[in-house]
Amino acid sequence: MPSYSLRPALRPLTLAIAASLACIPFVASAGQPEKAATMPQNAHATTYHYASVNGRKIFYREAGDPKAPVILLLHGFPSSSQMYRDLIPELADKFHVIAPDYVGFGQSDAPPATDFDYSFDNLTAHVAGLIDHLGLKSYVLYMQDYGGPVGFRIFAQRPDQVKGFVIQNANAYLDGVGEPVKQALLPIGQHRDAASEATARGLISLESTKFQYSYGAKNPEAINPDNWAIDQSLLDRPGNDAIQLDLFEDYRSNVASYDKWHALFRKYQPKTLILWGKNDPIFIAPGAEAYKRDLPGARLVWLDAGHFVLDENALAIGKEIKASFAGR
Repeated sequence: MPSYSLRPALRPLTLAIAASLACIPFVASAGQPEKAATMPQNAHATTYHYASVNGRKIFYREAGDPKAPVILLLHGFPSSSQMYRDLIPELADKFHVIAPDYVGFGQSDAPPATDFDYSFDNLTAHVAGLIDHLGLKSYVLYMQDYGGPVGFRIFAQRPDQVKGFVIQNANAYLDGVGEPVKQALLPIGQHRDAASEATARGLISLESTKFQYSYGAKNPEAINPDNWAIDQSLLDRPGNDAIQLDLFEDYRSNVASYDKWHALFRKYQPKTLILWGKNDPIFIAPGAEAYKRDLPGARLVWLDAGHFVLDENALAIGKEIKASFAGR
Protein backbone atom coordinates (compact mmCIF):
# COMPACT_ATOMS: atom_id res chain seq x y z
CA MET A 1 0.00 0.00 0.00
CA PRO A 2 1.29 3.51 -0.68
CA SER A 3 2.13 5.62 2.33
CA TYR A 4 0.56 9.01 2.83
CA SER A 5 1.85 11.85 4.92
CA LEU A 6 0.04 14.95 6.14
CA ARG A 7 0.39 17.99 3.99
CA PRO A 8 2.92 20.40 5.54
CA ALA A 9 0.24 23.05 6.19
CA LEU A 10 -1.74 20.64 8.39
CA ARG A 11 1.12 19.27 10.47
CA PRO A 12 1.26 22.15 13.05
CA LEU A 13 -2.51 21.94 13.68
CA THR A 14 -2.42 18.17 14.07
CA LEU A 15 0.52 18.31 16.47
CA ALA A 16 -1.24 20.99 18.54
CA ILE A 17 -4.36 18.86 18.86
CA ALA A 18 -2.32 15.82 19.85
CA ALA A 19 -0.48 17.85 22.47
CA SER A 20 -3.76 19.12 23.95
CA LEU A 21 -5.21 15.63 24.12
CA ALA A 22 -2.11 14.38 25.85
CA CYS A 23 -2.80 16.77 28.74
CA ILE A 24 -6.26 15.32 29.41
CA PRO A 25 -6.16 12.69 32.19
CA PHE A 26 -7.45 9.28 31.18
CA VAL A 27 -8.99 7.03 33.81
CA ALA A 28 -10.55 3.72 32.94
CA SER A 29 -11.18 0.52 34.84
CA ALA A 30 -9.22 -2.49 33.67
CA GLY A 31 -11.10 -4.31 30.99
CA GLN A 32 -13.86 -1.66 30.99
CA PRO A 33 -14.30 0.98 28.25
CA GLU A 34 -14.61 4.51 29.54
CA LYS A 35 -18.25 5.69 29.63
CA ALA A 36 -19.00 8.96 27.91
CA ALA A 37 -20.47 11.70 30.09
CA THR A 38 -24.17 12.32 29.44
CA MET A 39 -26.12 15.52 29.75
CA PRO A 40 -29.06 15.39 32.19
CA GLN A 41 -32.37 15.10 30.40
CA ASN A 42 -35.05 17.75 30.83
CA ALA A 43 -37.55 16.16 33.16
CA HIS A 44 -40.24 18.55 31.98
CA ALA A 45 -39.78 18.09 28.23
CA THR A 46 -42.86 17.32 26.15
CA THR A 47 -43.12 13.83 24.69
CA TYR A 48 -45.49 12.64 21.96
CA HIS A 49 -47.58 9.49 22.02
CA TYR A 50 -50.36 7.50 20.38
CA ALA A 51 -52.93 5.29 22.07
CA SER A 52 -55.55 2.98 20.61
CA VAL A 53 -58.96 4.02 21.90
CA ASN A 54 -62.15 2.37 20.65
CA GLY A 55 -60.23 1.20 17.59
CA ARG A 56 -58.96 4.69 16.72
CA LYS A 57 -55.46 6.13 17.04
CA ILE A 58 -55.47 9.03 19.49
CA PHE A 59 -52.47 11.35 19.68
CA TYR A 60 -51.51 13.14 22.88
CA ARG A 61 -48.73 15.29 24.26
CA GLU A 62 -47.38 14.56 27.72
CA ALA A 63 -45.03 16.30 30.15
CA GLY A 64 -44.21 16.46 33.82
CA ASP A 65 -43.96 13.96 36.66
CA PRO A 66 -46.58 11.19 36.40
CA LYS A 67 -46.88 11.38 40.20
CA ALA A 68 -47.86 15.06 40.09
CA PRO A 69 -51.46 16.32 39.92
CA VAL A 70 -52.88 15.85 36.43
CA ILE A 71 -54.14 18.64 34.21
CA LEU A 72 -55.91 17.68 31.00
CA LEU A 73 -55.69 20.30 28.25
CA LEU A 74 -58.70 20.15 25.90
CA HIS A 75 -58.25 22.10 22.69
CA GLY A 76 -60.66 24.20 20.66
CA PHE A 77 -61.72 24.56 17.05
CA PRO A 78 -60.03 24.78 14.58
CA SER A 79 -56.88 23.77 16.42
CA SER A 80 -55.44 20.72 18.16
CA SER A 81 -53.12 20.07 21.09
CA GLN A 82 -50.49 22.12 19.23
CA MET A 83 -52.24 25.24 20.59
CA TYR A 84 -50.81 24.30 24.01
CA ARG A 85 -47.19 23.93 22.90
CA ASP A 86 -46.12 27.06 24.84
CA LEU A 87 -48.28 26.43 27.91
CA ILE A 88 -47.21 22.82 28.50
CA PRO A 89 -43.63 23.73 29.59
CA GLU A 90 -45.05 26.39 31.92
CA LEU A 91 -47.10 23.74 33.75
CA ALA A 92 -44.81 20.71 33.62
CA ASP A 93 -42.85 21.60 36.76
CA LYS A 94 -45.99 21.24 38.90
CA PHE A 95 -48.36 19.02 36.92
CA HIS A 96 -48.55 15.84 34.93
CA VAL A 97 -49.80 17.41 31.69
CA ILE A 98 -51.86 15.50 29.10
CA ALA A 99 -53.06 17.23 25.91
CA PRO A 100 -54.95 15.01 23.42
CA ASP A 101 -56.14 15.60 19.87
CA TYR A 102 -59.78 14.71 19.23
CA VAL A 103 -60.70 12.27 16.48
CA GLY A 104 -60.63 14.28 13.26
CA PHE A 105 -58.14 16.83 14.60
CA GLY A 106 -54.37 17.21 14.75
CA GLN A 107 -52.42 13.96 14.65
CA SER A 108 -55.27 11.67 15.73
CA ASP A 109 -57.12 9.45 13.28
CA ALA A 110 -59.49 11.34 10.99
CA PRO A 111 -61.76 8.75 9.39
CA PRO A 112 -64.21 10.01 6.75
CA ALA A 113 -67.51 11.37 8.02
CA THR A 114 -69.17 8.41 6.28
CA ASP A 115 -67.25 6.01 8.57
CA PHE A 116 -67.44 7.81 11.91
CA ASP A 117 -70.14 9.61 13.88
CA TYR A 118 -68.69 13.08 14.35
CA SER A 119 -70.66 14.26 17.37
CA PHE A 120 -69.54 15.85 20.61
CA ASP A 121 -70.69 12.75 22.47
CA ASN A 122 -68.36 10.64 20.35
CA LEU A 123 -65.40 13.03 20.64
CA THR A 124 -65.92 12.86 24.39
CA ALA A 125 -66.11 9.07 24.37
CA HIS A 126 -62.63 8.89 22.85
CA VAL A 127 -61.13 11.40 25.28
CA ALA A 128 -62.74 9.48 28.16
CA GLY A 129 -61.31 6.30 26.69
CA LEU A 130 -57.84 7.86 26.70
CA ILE A 131 -58.31 8.87 30.33
CA ASP A 132 -59.10 5.24 31.16
CA HIS A 133 -56.24 3.96 29.00
CA LEU A 134 -53.81 6.15 30.95
CA GLY A 135 -55.37 5.21 34.30
CA LEU A 136 -56.11 8.80 35.29
CA LYS A 137 -58.34 9.00 38.36
CA SER A 138 -58.11 12.67 39.28
CA TYR A 139 -57.50 15.73 37.10
CA VAL A 140 -58.14 19.39 36.46
CA LEU A 141 -59.77 20.21 33.11
CA TYR A 142 -58.45 23.12 31.02
CA MET A 143 -61.09 23.86 28.38
CA GLN A 144 -60.99 26.24 25.41
CA ASP A 145 -63.76 26.52 22.77
CA TYR A 146 -64.68 22.89 21.81
CA GLY A 147 -62.86 21.84 24.96
CA GLY A 148 -65.87 23.13 26.92
CA PRO A 149 -68.50 20.74 25.52
CA VAL A 150 -66.00 17.86 25.69
CA GLY A 151 -64.86 18.69 29.22
CA PHE A 152 -68.33 19.36 30.61
CA ARG A 153 -69.52 16.02 29.25
CA ILE A 154 -66.61 14.32 31.03
CA PHE A 155 -67.58 16.19 34.20
CA ALA A 156 -71.20 15.07 33.84
CA GLN A 157 -70.10 11.43 33.49
CA ARG A 158 -67.49 11.34 36.27
CA PRO A 159 -67.79 14.43 38.49
CA ASP A 160 -65.84 12.87 41.36
CA GLN A 161 -62.71 12.62 39.20
CA VAL A 162 -62.72 16.28 38.13
CA LYS A 163 -60.84 18.38 40.69
CA GLY A 164 -61.37 21.71 39.02
CA PHE A 165 -61.99 23.75 35.90
CA VAL A 166 -59.79 26.15 34.01
CA ILE A 167 -62.20 27.79 31.57
CA GLN A 168 -60.59 29.82 28.78
CA ASN A 169 -63.08 31.23 26.27
CA ALA A 170 -65.18 28.06 26.46
CA ASN A 171 -68.88 28.77 26.49
CA ALA A 172 -71.72 27.18 28.49
CA TYR A 173 -74.26 30.02 28.45
CA LEU A 174 -76.32 31.70 25.77
CA ASP A 175 -75.00 34.96 27.21
CA GLY A 176 -71.64 34.14 25.64
CA VAL A 177 -72.77 33.48 22.06
CA GLY A 178 -71.21 36.09 19.76
CA GLU A 179 -72.36 37.18 16.32
CA PRO A 180 -70.12 34.79 14.31
CA VAL A 181 -71.71 31.86 16.14
CA LYS A 182 -75.22 33.23 15.74
CA GLN A 183 -74.77 33.86 12.04
CA ALA A 184 -72.74 30.82 10.93
CA LEU A 185 -73.01 28.04 13.52
CA LEU A 186 -76.50 28.08 15.01
CA PRO A 187 -78.43 28.04 11.69
CA ILE A 188 -76.93 24.73 10.54
CA GLY A 189 -78.07 23.14 13.78
CA GLN A 190 -81.60 24.44 13.32
CA HIS A 191 -81.92 23.39 9.68
CA ARG A 192 -79.13 21.82 7.68
CA ASP A 193 -79.41 22.50 3.99
CA ALA A 194 -77.25 23.83 1.17
CA ALA A 195 -77.68 27.44 2.33
CA SER A 196 -76.79 26.84 5.99
CA GLU A 197 -73.86 24.62 4.97
CA ALA A 198 -72.54 27.32 2.66
CA THR A 199 -72.64 29.86 5.48
CA ALA A 200 -70.98 27.48 7.94
CA ARG A 201 -68.19 26.72 5.49
CA GLY A 202 -66.96 30.25 6.07
CA LEU A 203 -65.74 29.08 9.48
CA ILE A 204 -63.26 26.66 7.92
CA SER A 205 -61.66 29.17 5.58
CA LEU A 206 -58.15 30.53 6.03
CA GLU A 207 -59.59 33.99 6.58
CA SER A 208 -61.69 32.73 9.49
CA THR A 209 -58.86 30.70 11.03
CA LYS A 210 -56.51 33.68 10.94
CA PHE A 211 -59.27 35.93 12.32
CA GLN A 212 -59.78 33.68 15.33
CA TYR A 213 -56.12 33.95 16.32
CA SER A 214 -55.46 37.58 15.51
CA TYR A 215 -58.66 39.52 16.24
CA GLY A 216 -58.57 41.13 19.66
CA ALA A 217 -54.89 40.38 20.29
CA LYS A 218 -53.06 43.03 22.24
CA ASN A 219 -50.24 42.93 19.71
CA PRO A 220 -51.19 41.06 16.51
CA GLU A 221 -47.53 40.94 15.49
CA ALA A 222 -46.86 38.76 18.54
CA ILE A 223 -49.18 36.03 17.24
CA ASN A 224 -47.26 33.21 15.58
CA PRO A 225 -48.54 32.65 12.01
CA ASP A 226 -47.72 28.95 12.43
CA ASN A 227 -51.02 28.79 14.33
CA TRP A 228 -53.24 29.32 11.33
CA ALA A 229 -50.82 27.72 8.89
CA ILE A 230 -50.86 24.42 10.81
CA ASP A 231 -54.57 24.49 11.60
CA GLN A 232 -55.56 25.35 8.06
CA SER A 233 -53.39 22.65 6.53
CA LEU A 234 -55.33 20.10 8.59
CA LEU A 235 -58.71 21.69 7.88
CA ASP A 236 -57.93 21.49 4.16
CA ARG A 237 -57.38 17.74 4.15
CA PRO A 238 -59.72 15.99 1.69
CA GLY A 239 -63.03 15.23 3.37
CA ASN A 240 -62.35 17.32 6.46
CA ASP A 241 -65.03 19.83 5.50
CA ALA A 242 -67.66 17.11 5.96
CA ILE A 243 -66.23 16.33 9.41
CA GLN A 244 -66.47 19.93 10.52
CA LEU A 245 -69.96 20.42 9.11
CA ASP A 246 -71.22 17.39 11.08
CA LEU A 247 -69.79 18.89 14.26
CA PHE A 248 -71.26 22.31 13.44
CA GLU A 249 -74.67 20.68 13.07
CA ASP A 250 -74.23 18.83 16.37
CA TYR A 251 -73.30 22.01 18.23
CA ARG A 252 -77.01 22.25 19.01
CA SER A 253 -76.50 19.33 21.43
CA ASN A 254 -74.18 21.55 23.47
CA VAL A 255 -76.74 24.33 23.75
CA ALA A 256 -79.35 21.74 24.71
CA SER A 257 -77.05 20.56 27.54
CA TYR A 258 -76.48 23.98 29.11
CA ASP A 259 -79.21 23.66 31.77
CA LYS A 260 -77.95 20.20 32.75
CA TRP A 261 -74.40 21.46 33.07
CA HIS A 262 -75.49 24.45 35.15
CA ALA A 263 -77.28 22.14 37.58
CA LEU A 264 -74.12 20.06 37.94
CA PHE A 265 -72.04 23.20 38.51
CA ARG A 266 -74.38 24.20 41.34
CA LYS A 267 -74.39 20.72 42.86
CA TYR A 268 -70.65 19.98 42.85
CA GLN A 269 -69.11 23.48 42.92
CA PRO A 270 -65.77 22.49 41.37
CA LYS A 271 -62.95 24.92 42.01
CA THR A 272 -62.91 27.15 38.94
CA LEU A 273 -60.48 29.56 37.35
CA ILE A 274 -61.89 31.55 34.41
CA LEU A 275 -59.30 33.07 32.06
CA TRP A 276 -61.04 35.06 29.35
CA GLY A 277 -59.85 37.04 26.37
CA LYS A 278 -62.12 40.05 26.84
CA ASN A 279 -61.92 41.06 23.15
CA ASP A 280 -63.26 37.73 21.85
CA PRO A 281 -66.07 38.27 19.32
CA ILE A 282 -66.92 34.53 19.17
CA PHE A 283 -67.53 33.78 22.84
CA ILE A 284 -68.17 37.21 24.26
CA ALA A 285 -67.41 38.57 27.72
CA PRO A 286 -70.91 38.08 29.25
CA GLY A 287 -70.35 34.34 28.80
CA ALA A 288 -67.47 34.51 31.27
CA GLU A 289 -69.48 36.46 33.82
CA ALA A 290 -72.40 34.03 33.50
CA TYR A 291 -70.42 31.23 35.17
CA LYS A 292 -70.51 33.22 38.40
CA ARG A 293 -74.26 32.63 38.64
CA ASP A 294 -73.71 28.91 39.20
CA LEU A 295 -70.09 28.96 40.43
CA PRO A 296 -69.99 31.98 42.75
CA GLY A 297 -66.56 31.06 44.08
CA ALA A 298 -64.95 31.11 40.63
CA ARG A 299 -61.97 33.40 40.06
CA LEU A 300 -62.36 35.45 36.88
CA VAL A 301 -59.23 36.88 35.24
CA TRP A 302 -59.63 39.15 32.21
CA LEU A 303 -56.97 39.04 29.52
CA ASP A 304 -56.34 41.72 26.91
CA ALA A 305 -56.75 39.18 24.13
CA GLY A 306 -59.23 37.56 21.76
CA HIS A 307 -60.45 33.99 21.31
CA PHE A 308 -57.00 32.36 21.44
CA VAL A 309 -54.84 33.89 24.17
CA LEU A 310 -51.77 31.73 24.66
CA ASP A 311 -49.27 33.35 22.29
CA GLU A 312 -49.24 36.49 24.41
CA ASN A 313 -50.28 35.09 27.79
CA ALA A 314 -48.86 31.58 28.32
CA LEU A 315 -46.55 32.67 31.14
CA ALA A 316 -49.27 34.60 33.00
CA ILE A 317 -51.78 31.79 32.53
CA GLY A 318 -49.30 29.21 33.79
CA LYS A 319 -48.77 31.27 36.96
CA GLU A 320 -52.53 31.64 37.51
CA ILE A 321 -53.12 27.91 37.14
CA LYS A 322 -50.28 27.00 39.49
CA ALA A 323 -51.49 29.53 42.07
CA SER A 324 -54.97 27.98 42.00
CA PHE A 325 -54.28 24.27 41.60
CA ALA A 326 -50.65 23.23 42.19
CA GLY A 327 -50.37 20.83 45.09
CA ARG A 328 -54.04 19.87 45.09
